Amino acid sequence: MPTASLDGPFGRIAVTEQAGAITRIAWVGEAYSDETLLLDEARCQLRAYFAGDLHAFDLPLRVGGSDFQRAVCAAMRAIPYGQTRTYGEIAHDLGTFGQPVGAACAANPIPIVIPCHRVLSVEGLGGFSGGEGIETKIALLRHEDSYPFLI
Repeated sequence: MPTASLDGPFGRIAVTEQAGAITRIAWVGEAYSDETLLLDEARCQLRAYFAGDLHAFDLPLRVGGSDFQRAVCAAMRAIPYGQTRTYGEIAHDLGTFGQPVGAACAANPIPIVIPCHRVLSVEGLGGFSGGEGIETKIALLRHEDSYPFLI
C-alpha cells in the first residue's frame, strides 16, 4: 500500500492509502516516500493543520473493523477543532459504556484526522496510543487550545 511520511511538530508520521482512501496514520521512525495525489493532499492538509491553518480535514477515509469501531470513529470526527468530549458522552450517544469506547479510541487507525486526542476521561485526560502516548495527546490538545487546564 502506498505510504508517505512527513515530519511534524508531534513526530514523524506515515500516511497510508488503499484504493483511494486514507486507511492509516502512524507514528514511525523511518521515512516513506510513495507519491500519489491522495497522499500528497493528505500531507498538505496535515501540514496546514500543524501550522494552525486547517481546522477540518477533507480526505476520503476508510476505517476497518467492526460497525462499532466505525461508529466511534464517526463520533470522534464529529468533534470540532478546539473542543473535547468524554468517553462517557460518546458512549451515551452510542448506547454503550465508556470502556468499549476507550478501546475503540485506542484502536483508531487514523489519529489526528480522526481526532481521538479530543476524547477525554471524565476525570482528566484519559489515554492515548499514538506517538509518545499521553505527552502527544497533551501536545495535540495544546495545539488546538482545547484543554484549558493544561499548563
